[in-house]
Amino acid sequence: MRIDLHAHSAASDGTLTPAELIAAGAAAGLDVLAITDHDTTAGWVPAAEARPDGLALVRGAELSCQWNGQSPAIPLHLLAYLFDPTVPPLVTEMARVRRSREERAQRIVERLRVDGFGVTWDEVREYAGGGTVGRPHIAQALIRAGLVADTDEAFEDQWLGQRYRVPREDTDVFTAVRLVREAGGVPVFAHPKATKRGAVVPDSMIVELAAAGLFGLEADHEAHSPAERDHVRGLAADLGLVATGSSDFHGAHKQVKLGAFTTETAAYEAIIAAATGVPVLGP
Repeated sequence: MRIDLHAHSAASDGTLTPAELIAAGAAAGLDVLAITDHDTTAGWVPAAEARPDGLALVRGAELSCQWNGQSPAIPLHLLAYLFDPTVPPLVTEMARVRRSREERAQRIVERLRVDGFGVTWDEVREYAGGGTVGRPHIAQALIRAGLVADTDEAFEDQWLGQRYRVPREDTDVFTAVRLVREAGGVPVFAHPKATKRGAVVPDSMIVELAAAGLFGLEADHEAHSPAERDHVRGLAADLGLVATGSSDFHGAHKQVKLGAFTTETAAYEAIIAAATGVPVLGP
């Protein structure tokens, strides 16, 4: 089975609609695809409606989190699979984070405009297409203005990576794990050792997170070096966690393709068995 458990649609910061994402997953020869938009389940229904008979759909989200064990806090992402989207505490927290993301994006745009760059909030919102606004949409405005060549350049230090970076107000990761579990979901730490993205948490913190209910670690990911993938797999084995692999597909925002990295069948089946929120749709 070809299983990709991390992909984004235009409901957050991907470039394909949920229906287009499903079609792309089928065209890529996947057997299982997870829709994991940032802090939202808005893509779940259209993705389900577009699902062909031969493709299993795992409904999930990628939660924007932070570890407060040091200052400044370290940002990280938690993949939440098959949770009940009607459980109030998790729904409320996801809505708060989405509002925070939008306010953050507005502040970034304001700083760019103060420095004389022709980026407008209306344009950024248009790129978001009604989905959750994020920095990739600001990157698209920078590209349109001819200020950067591509998304990678937009995220370099002189732009969104540092100079115009605004701190986030994300969910404490231990709180996030608890909320996902209470909603019947399965929490997996996304790209936990991706040092090229910035600071990462120590292994000792992951040990604590496993004791608090973490179910797995995403090992095979384009932001992990081969050594980092091996390290994450070893850590997962030591802690009794599943190790997953996935593309973290965003469409045209990134070069990585659907199915570039995949999850082993045994890990996928363990995730399904642990979930009590919503079922997998399809075979």
